[in-house]
This record gives sequence, C-alpha cells and structure tokens, in this order.
Amino acid sequence: MPPEIVPLHPHIFDPNGGVSQEFQTPRPGRGAPLSIQARNRAQHAAKLLEQIEEVGRTAEARATEQKAEGYDAGNGIYLQFDSDPGFDLKFESLNLAPSGIELCAVKKAADSRIQATVFVPEGKLTLFLNRITAYRDEETKPKADGSTQPKNKELVESIAAIRVAALEALWTDSPELLPGTDQEAVWEVWLRKSEGVDHFARLREYAQEHALTVSENSVSFIDRTIVLVRGTGQNIARSADILGAIAELRLAKTTADFFTGMNVVEQRDWVNDLAGRLQPPGAGAPYICLLDTGLNRGHPLLEPITGDDDLHSYKPEWNVDDREKHGTPMAGLATYGDLVEALSSRGPWQLTHRLESVKIVNDADPHAQELYGAVTIESANRVEINGRRQRVYCMAVSATDDRDRGRPSSWSAAVDALASGADDDVRRLMVLSAGNTAPDARKNYPDSNLTDGVHDPGQAWNALTVGGYTEKSIVNQSQYPGWQPLATSGDLAPASCTSALWKGTKWPIKPDVVLEAGNMARHEDHADPDYIDDALQLLTTPHDFAINRPLTTFGDTSGAAALAARLAAMLWAKYPSLTPEAVRALIVHSANWTPAMISRFTNAAGEVDYESLVRCFGYGTPNVGSLLSSADNSLTLIAQESIRPFHKVEDGSIKYREMMLHELPWPIDALLDLQDTEVSMRVTLSYFVEPNPGDRGWTTKYGYQSHGLRFSVRRASEGALEFQQRINKAARDEEYDADYRQETGLWTFPWNRSLVSSGSIHSNTWRGAAADLANRGHIGVFPTYGWWNKRPNLNAYGKMCHYALIVTISTPERDIYTPVATAMDIPIIVET
Repeated sequence: MPPEIVPLHPHIFDPNGGVSQEFQTPRPGRGAPLSIQARNRAQHAAKLLEQIEEVGRTAEARATEQKAEGYDAGNGIYLQFDSDPGFDLKFESLNLAPSGIELCAVKKAADSRIQATVFVPEGKLTLFLNRITAYRDEETKPKADGSTQPKNKELVESIAAIRVAALEALWTDSPELLPGTDQEAVWEVWLRKSEGVDHFARLREYAQEHALTVSENSVSFIDRTIVLVRGTGQNIARSADILGAIAELRLAKTTADFFTGMNVVEQRDWVNDLAGRLQPPGAGAPYICLLDTGLNRGHPLLEPITGDDDLHSYKPEWNVDDREKHGTPMAGLATYGDLVEALSSRGPWQLTHRLESVKIVNDADPHAQELYGAVTIESANRVEINGRRQRVYCMAVSATDDRDRGRPSSWSAAVDALASGADDDVRRLMVLSAGNTAPDARKNYPDSNLTDGVHDPGQAWNALTVGGYTEKSIVNQSQYPGWQPLATSGDLAPASCTSALWKGTKWPIKPDVVLEAGNMARHEDHADPDYIDDALQLLTTPHDFAINRPLTTFGDTSGAAALAARLAAMLWAKYPSLTPEAVRALIVHSANWTPAMISRFTNAAGEVDYESLVRCFGYGTPNVGSLLSSADNSLTLIAQESIRPFHKVEDGSIKYREMMLHELPWPIDALLDLQDTEVSMRVTLSYFVEPNPGDRGWTTKYGYQSHGLRFSVRRASEGALEFQQRINKAARDEEYDADYRQETGLWTFPWNRSLVSSGSIHSNTWRGAAADLANRGHIGVFPTYGWWNKRPNLNAYGKMCHYALIVTISTPERDIYTPVATAMDIPIIVET
C-alpha cells in the first residue's frame, strides 16, 4: 500500500485501562557480592577501634567549640570512611537514620578508593564502636550447615580507614575545581534536612558574622536544600565544622552564551501575505511557554497568538521584551516551524497553539551567580499565575562548563521536580535543548560532538531533551564556490552535543530525539566552518523586525528544541486528554533513525552499535505523520494509567504493591491472515520520577530516581497465565515450572542491556511474523526499586506514579485499524 494513499485516522485510546494485580518481583533481590580486601580479624578491629578513639577526642573538642558558638542542638562531626584502592565500601550501612547518623556524599578517589562522608551527631560514635567490637568478638547465628562469620563482617572489613573529614570530603565536583583555602568563590551548598533543626536558617544566621553571603533563593528536595554561598574555602570549612549542616559542596554554575548571529533573508511582503492567511487557534488551545530572553510580540506573525498578559520576566525591572536576538526567533520556530514552509504555502494556515514567555536572561543586567534551578522554578511559578493551562515549557539555556554532564545537578533536579509535580502535584512537560558544541571545536566535527556531553540541565530524566540533526546539505555553489556542507543529509548537526561519553553508565539516554538544527559549510582555504549560506539554516522571526526586515535565520539545538515544543503543542491541540507523560512518549515513539544515522554506527560486518547510536541521536527524529495519526496499516494504541509501586506491610517493611496488566484491543484475525509476513510492534513507556539528588552512590537506596517502571510483552508461545507468572512471582502457584517459553522474532534492544532500562522513558521495537504478533496483546507494567521504597524514613512509599504506555503495530499493507475500531464501536474517521 503506497504511503501516499494510506488513509489516516486518529490514534485509539485504550478504553479498558490496566488491571491491577498484586506484584512480587521474580528477580533475586541481592546484587553482586562486594569486593572486599581480606583481613586479619583481630588486627583490623584493633586498628579501626584506635581510629575511632582518636576521632572521639576530636569530636569532644568540636562539640565544645560548637556550644561556645551558641549551638546546643544538631551538633556533631563529619567522618570519612575509606575503602582500600580498587575495593568496595559498604557505604549504605553507614547511614543509621534512626540515630541521626547520615550518609552525606560518596565518591571515588583518583586511586580508586571509595570515600564516604558521614555526619555523626554528638554522642553517637559509640554506634560504630559497638559494630566494630561486635565484629571482633561475636559470631552470627549458625546457618543450616553450621557455618558462622564475624558480625558486621561486610561493613567492617570494607572499611580501610576512619578519620575526621576535611572540606575536601564534602566536595563532589571535579577535584581540580575546589577553591583554595583563601580563595573567595561562590559555592553551591547542599544542606542536610534534620528534624527539629532548620539548617538553612542557621546558616543565614551564622553567615552574618563570619564573612559569608547566602543567596536569597534556594532549591528544596525531600532531604536536601541547595543554596549559594559566597566566601573563602577557609570560612566554608569553618561553617561546616560548627554547623554540621552541609551534605555536599559544588561550584556554582554560570549560563551559556548561547546566542547565534542572525542573517536577514526574506522580504516584508512575504510576512504580510502569511499574516493575512492565519486562522486563530481554537478555544482552550495549549500554550508554549518560552523560558528565554523575552519576546517581542508585535511581529505580525506572533501578535495573533500572544497577549500582553502572556509576557513575564524573572525580574520585573527587566521588562519583558527581547533584546538579545533569541526569544523572538525561538517563538517563530515554536509557532510555525521553519517559516519557509508556511511562507511558501497557499490558502489558510491553521494555528494550533499560543505563546507565553518568561524572560530569564538579560544581557544588560546579567545574573549574579545564582541557582538556575531556583530561577527555573520561580519562572514557571510566575507564568502559572495565568492558570493551569496546558503548557509546553521550552528552555534553550544551558551551562557552559563540562561539569555534571550526565549526573544530576541542582538545576537538572529542579527541572525533574517541576516535571514530576513533586512539590505541588502538577505534572509539566519540559522541553530542553541538548546544548551546543564550542564553535571553535566544530572544525573537528563529528569527533568534537562525541566528546562534548549534553549540557546541564539537559540530563534531566523527566525532560524531553532535544539534540540536532540536519537535512540542509546543499550549498549555493554559484554564490559560495568551493564551500561544502559540514554534515551530510540526515546526519548529526554540527552544533549538537551528545552523550557518547556516558556509555556504560546508569545515566539516561540523552538526547531523547533530534530535530533540524541547521548545518554549516567548510572550505579548504579556511580553518573553521561557517554559517555562510542562509539555506543551511531555519527561517524565523527576528527580535528587531520593527526597524529591520521581518525574517531571519536561526538554528543549532535552540532551534531544534523550539521545533520539538511545537510538535508537542500540536499533539496536545489534537488530543487534549493526553497527559504530559503521554505527549513525551508519543514524540519519542514516533522517532526513527535516518539511514545516515544508522550508517555512522554500523561496522563492516553490518552490525549496529545501538548504544552509540542512541547516545548520539536518541531515538531519532520524529515523524510528524505518525506522531499525529494512525493509518490503516499502522495502528497506535494509547493507555494512560497510574500505579502505586509500593506499600508498607504488617511487619513494617516496604514491599512492591501492584503491577498493571494491559489487555489491549488487538487485530488478531487480521494478523493471523498475514501468517509469516514480517510486521513490527513498538512499545514505549513514559513516566516521571521524583528526584533525590546528591552524590551518595548509584545504589537502589541512594539512587536518584524515586522508583522505576518496566514493561514486558507476552510472548507468542505463552498463554495469558504463563505470561503473568513469568513476570510476577505473586501469580505463581506451587506447580509453576519456571520460564520455558522462548522468545520469537527480534527486539531492537536486547533486554539484558541498559538501553531498555535507563532513565524514565523506555522504547523498544519487536519485528517478527504476523501470526506471532497475534498472540501478544498483553503487556505488563511493573515497578522496580527506588528511594521511595528503599528509604522508608522519608515516608514516600505510598505515592502514586502516572504513566503512559504507547503501542504501535505496523504491517506492510493490511488494514488493521478498521477491525479494532469496529470491535470497539469507535467511528472510523478518515483525516484529510
């Protein structure tokens, strides 16, 4: 069936929803054994006890000093626990929350020692003393074979040394960035949260008399408050000793100089022609909120969709206008896409959404170093005074340095908190740019792209992070002889950052998708590539249209992010009942890799390095047609549900609570008729995590994510009950005979790879025989570990998670849409 004549239809929403089932994971709970140095029990215990006694003398002196400063509560000392080089440290067992002992930071030193920094309240050192003494003197209860081992063996033998922690122990940024003792700097201070002690208030009070300046704004998470503090390393260290408030220290961030030069390319009459053909959005249309440099709404193409009360600024004295050449070009792309298409069209042009703007950058009054997470949260709050509109937040501001590329930062965690509604139960769709490579490095394209990681906050788990590719690969040789496109058609855009260096980590796949970011050209007589030909860029609205021409060029990952925000708003305009999780899911779900993308990571044997592929291009570039519509031969089913992953059981422990079983409407007869014809099924699961940032190790207890979700699809050879028993231990009876059914067909990503479990959106494609697909209409969604269940003292184990499950079945030519719609009694709408 040729694509141009395939009838299009609206996607189908699953009318049944998921069915809740009691859930027990069939996976063993214990991970790999710790790698621990062999010890002489008596000698090792004696050494550690001697170190504890020495620490105790310092702790007594420190407590006296703290009380002399007027602090009678919340006192204590920081200890550093080291492993041997190359061996593990059982650092989770160092956190004894009921006694107020708190694990603050975990890091790996240059010599491969694991170092854990722990705050120990006054009088609580005896807990460690008792554990070491028990290790020395006592045995565990005998096992069935009669064997025993020293009590606390793994914990005590994993510890090579215990000492009082210096300031360096709290530093979790790159070691070379640690300011000197007498050097003044702006520090990002991660404060602990303790019952009965307001560490933020104490720090403010202390700072007034000890040469420290504390920022007005802060970012708060469930067990951390993050502020900026200006002062010397010596004064910061002194505050840590006296207050015992600090969990981590990092260097404060500055924002990127992300503006690009603009070229005038078109004439004013084109704009007037298009403006006369515009059809306004419908009532209740969604909004794109640009967190950028402001917006000049008087442009003829922007005025119809932006009101005066839709314009805001982070600082009221800035006004709301755009003087930095960025917010207004972003607005044009977010509304129309590349304006070449709209200007070249004929007849009415239907607008689908409106615009809002919050000015968060102003070159005339640059920010002092601030917590950009706090700026982002405050800016979202500022615009939401206009009510709970359906909004797509779009931000193309990022940090210039290469810290936090991949790991959570205060900024990326703030984005995740906003998206998840952690503080106000309002979930939000956040679209971020992946960040741009350094212009002076682009002569090394594409190698420089693969070594320049996605910029902070683009690593945010819940955001839709957008990188760039390009289809613009023709240079006007008559005007620019000898110049050639830097990137070939369908390949990586010169400006786009990637996460190629994150391979083998637990960090999420970023960017999620790529969109058009423009191209550059190179010439053998010039060392650096150039934006020489306007045809290599996107066409949009300039900030200075009032005094110059009304069209200009724009691009890089800022432009790509604006295009992605437009797709999200168009999708929401067509399907208003979609959740933010579902909008993100559908954009990823509709994305595919171009031949050029696949070719870049295919070896001589024809094998594709999928991890490198997704770390460079995400899931590819979205197809607008499949994003917005199903077709006769390509059916998209949408399920939007919620799940409570955990609950507290009678013995007080936290266990898995439920999984959701989806029995989707499935065109069984149509698939069976196709027999051995190859078909495909794509499944995408999207949800938001509640962040808990901090460098305390990527363990289930101290991981960043509140929880995880996974999906599993019934195999062709399984019955419905066998499928449930395979993925859910609670569904098994005494006669269950293990998993013996084999998979048929092929999945793009193997299930034993992190590509199907990284981050908070998971997408995989199965290809196989149509007859096999006919029996695969059951999908289970089940929870995995996170800090919600591993840290019960935070009382988050009862929370609910919303998710979207998207499934698309595609066949070469058979109509599979009509039988499903007919069985569901859904009118078959043919879109024009």
